[in-house]
Amino acid sequence: MSQQKPIYKVIFHHQGQVVELYARHVAQGNLFGFIEVEDLIFGARSQVVVDPGEDSLKSEFGSAKRIYLPLHAVIRVDEVDREGVSRMHAGQEGGGEVRAFPVPLYPPPAGGGKRK
Repeated sequence: MSQQKPIYKVIFHHQGQVVELYARHVAQGNLFGFIEVEDLIFGARSQVVVDPGEDSLKSEFGSAKRIYLPLHAVIRVDEVDREGVSRMHAGQEGGGEVRAFPVPLYPPPAGGGKRK
């Protein structure tokens, strides 16, 4: 009995828009602070009818073998039973409930890091 590969729905901020993509592989990448997304899935439900929103996402991300998303841009990653239609919609300016995750800042030690 072969087990089906999991499908992930990845929601993230991209150039002022909120993007929802489907992929078969999501992991913490080798680049510090980035999420690695591979095997993007397009055209799940719109094989006959062309969805202009999904078509624009496919033209932007479809040729990529793997994309790296900055950790602070990722809103949510869900494991789902089946893929849906990838889409992009306007992000909420200021009044939305989604906030960027605070990133710790590590100031240099006093004295410029030199020990006496």
